[in-house]
Amino acid sequence: MKLEMAGGRREKSSQLSSRGSKIAAAIGIGVVAGCIFAFLFPNGFFSSNLSTQIHSLSKSNSEVDPLSCESKERINLLKADIMRLSDKNVELKKQVRELNEKLRLADQRKDHAQEQVLVVGEPQKAGPFGTVKGLRTNPTVIPDESLNPRLAKILSKVAIKKELIVALANSNVHPMLELWFTSIKKVGISNYLVVALDDPTVDFCKSNDVPVYKRDPDEAIDSVGKSGFNHAVSALKFRILREFLQLGYSILLSDVDIVYLQNPFDHLYRDSDVESMSDGHDNMTAYGYNDVFDEPAMGWARYAHTMRIWVYNSGFFYIRPTIPSIELLDRIADRLAHEDAWDQAVYNEELFYPSHPGYIGLHASKRTMDMYLFMNSKVLFKTVRRDANLKRLKPVIVHVNYHPDKFPRMKAVFEFYVNGKRDALEPFPDGSE
Repeated sequence: MKLEMAGGRREKSSQLSSRGSKIAAAIGIGVVAGCIFAFLFPNGFFSSNLSTQIHSLSKSNSEVDPLSCESKERINLLKADIMRLSDKNVELKKQVRELNEKLRLADQRKDHAQEQVLVVGEPQKAGPFGTVKGLRTNPTVIPDESLNPRLAKILSKVAIKKELIVALANSNVHPMLELWFTSIKKVGISNYLVVALDDPTVDFCKSNDVPVYKRDPDEAIDSVGKSGFNHAVSALKFRILREFLQLGYSILLSDVDIVYLQNPFDHLYRDSDVESMSDGHDNMTAYGYNDVFDEPAMGWARYAHTMRIWVYNSGFFYIRPTIPSIELLDRIADRLAHEDAWDQAVYNEELFYPSHPGYIGLHASKRTMDMYLFMNSKVLFKTVRRDANLKRLKPVIVHVNYHPDKFPRMKAVFEFYVNGKRDALEPFPDGSE
C-alpha cells in the first residue's frame, strides 16, 4: 500500500514538472513573438500607419499589395465626400444667415406693432360724459442709424430736439434759395439743412455757411438734380424724406419759395402725424365746411350734404417719424413712380381718402396749420394786404405758391415784413397775369 502511494506521488510530480515546462515554453514563445511584433510594428499593430508599414514590408519583398491600392481609393473617395460636405456646409451657413436676417426684420416689425398696441391699443374704461378723448399721436419709430451713418452724423449736429427744416434744391433755384436761407438766418433758426441735388448747390451752400447734404451717387436722383424743375423735384422729396424719418427725426419739409418771419417750431402742436399748411384762403376753405349740393330732379331729396376742404400744400408740412408717416411717403413715392400725377394731388388723396371696397385708407392723423401764421400767397395778396387789421399781423412764413413770379414777390414780402417797407406789396396784382 505504501509502495503504491509512493509510486503515485512520483508520477504526479513528473506530470507537474512536464506541465511547468510547457508553460515556460509558451511564455518564452510569447515573449519572442512580442519582440518580433515590437520590431516590425513599433507604432502598434492597429496604428493609422498600418497601410504604410504593410506597403513598406511589401516593397522590401518586391511585392504589390492589393489592399494598399484599395485603401488609397477609399481615401480618395472620403476626401471627395469631405469636399462635397464642406461645400454644402458653406451653403447651409449662408441660408442660416439669410434666415436670421429675416427673423431679425420680422422681430423688428413685430416690436413696432407691439409698441403701437401698447400705446394706442391698450384697453381702457370710458370716463364720464364729455371727458373722453381719443389718442391722436402715434409712437415714433425706433431710429436705425445703420441705414445712413453719414446723414445720421450730420443730423445729430444740426437738429434741435430731433427736429429740423429740410429743403431740396438744385442750381435752377439759387436766387430763391439765397433769400430762403437769408430769412432763416435773420430769424435766428439754426436747425435747417439743404439737400443739394447737384454739386454747384453744394458749393453755393458751403460758400454761404449753410448746412448742406448731398446723397451718395444715385442715377435717378442725379438725373432729376441736374435737369429737374419744380414738379420733378417735388416728387423726389418724398423718397429722400423717408431716410430722415427712419433715422428718428421730425422734419419740417420746406420748398424754397418761402420767406421765414418767425421760428416755426414755436408754433407747432406736434399732436398729429402730419401738420400741413393749407391752400385754403378763408376759414371755410382752409378748415372744412358742409357744402350742400342741389339736384332739383331728386325732388324731396334734392339737397345732398358734402364735406369739403381745400387741399394741403405739399411744399410745407411737418411730419413726425411714425409708421403711418413713413407709409404715407411710401405710397406717394410708389404712385408717382408709376403714374403721371401731380405730387400735391397724390399727397392729399393718400391723406384723406377713406377705406372703401378695393382700397385701404391711410390711418394717419393730421392737423391743418393756422392759415394766417402759415400763410399762402393768395391769402396775402388777395386778403391780408387789403385789410388794415390783418396787415398788422406777422405770419410765421409766407409761401409764394399761388404765383409764378415767385422771386419778385418773395423779395417784396421780405421788404414788407422785415425791412418795414409798407408799400412793398402794392405793385403786384391779386393773381397772375
